[in-house]
Amino acid sequence: MVVQDRKRFLSNPEKAIEVGKKSVSKLLEDMAETGFQGKRLGEAARIWSEMVQQKDLTIFMGYSGSLSTTGQWKLVRWLIENRFIDVLVSTGANISEDIMEAMGNKYYQGTWLANDEELLEAKIDRFYDIYADEYEYRELEGLIRKFASTLDPKGVYSTREFLNMFGEYQWKKGVKSITATAWKYGVPVYSPGLIDSGYGVALSLLKREEGKLIRLDQTKDMEELGQIAEKTKKTGVVYVGGGVPKDTIQLATIIKSLSEGGEEATPHEYAIQITTDSPQWGGLSGCTLEEAISWGKIAPDSTRSVVYCDATIALPLITQAMSERVTMRTDPPDLKWVFGKK
Repeated sequence: MVVQDRKRFLSNPEKAIEVGKKSVSKLLEDMAETGFQGKRLGEAARIWSEMVQQKDLTIFMGYSGSLSTTGQWKLVRWLIENRFIDVLVSTGANISEDIMEAMGNKYYQGTWLANDEELLEAKIDRFYDIYADEYEYRELEGLIRKFASTLDPKGVYSTREFLNMFGEYQWKKGVKSITATAWKYGVPVYSPGLIDSGYGVALSLLKREEGKLIRLDQTKDMEELGQIAEKTKKTGVVYVGGGVPKDTIQLATIIKSLSEGGEEATPHEYAIQITTDSPQWGGLSGCTLEEAISWGKIAPDSTRSVVYCDATIALPLITQAMSERVTMRTDPPDLKWVFGKK
């Protein structure tokens, strides 16, 4: 028995990385044969590439934090254009702050050692080591407000409906943001914390100064996400960070399970998470994919990987590798029904 165990334990040799001319895809392939987070990063690239080649698989992406200010938003836009994701659930920050650059404005490299009192006086907003012009930030809030003023105040909108209409509004103005691209390519976008961003400021000012209240119904979002999960045969998830976007997607499997009788779990079959959060504090962002198995959110036999890494390192590498590995996704799910189309 001991001899057999030794053979089992020592059956998969580690392979040291060699320097040479190679693509990002090949580098990550080599890293997957090593250890620690380099191995996890290589595994994540392999899993995502496998997901986009599966039939009858819907890929959900959770996009957390304030990453669009750090140059990540065009990666997400590319993923949407190529249908390497089918459904996006995002913080309000990520799908508002990308609009700054899509409008032609800039973010600027700065330092985390800045004198923040001086920045306040100069009307400069700081995101760790990224600076934003407060007056340009107000321009993006103004664009949101101008769009919202066109809506019927008697209506009640899910965040998906609101963001889809806003995406069309932007696209026609030449603002090629994440939400505008999602509208163009038929990818639904949800934001369970939408008002915790420039959207909240814009909608509040619209109410205060013009007396126009725009009502958002997030129960409609959850019902729709549950329907997407119900109508697909298999689901996979990619979590960039954690927080509310992650658990909202996780709950879609619970809604599906409960609506089908409440006994049989219908968990995600593929799962990737890029996070810097630790599980021992008990928070949902640090919740491991293994912990989610107990809830019926992730399948016990799922193909999965958690990468403990800054998303600004991991996401560009994985996305570039995927562009080299997969020419085109040939069989993405048809989600026209979400938008009331046949």
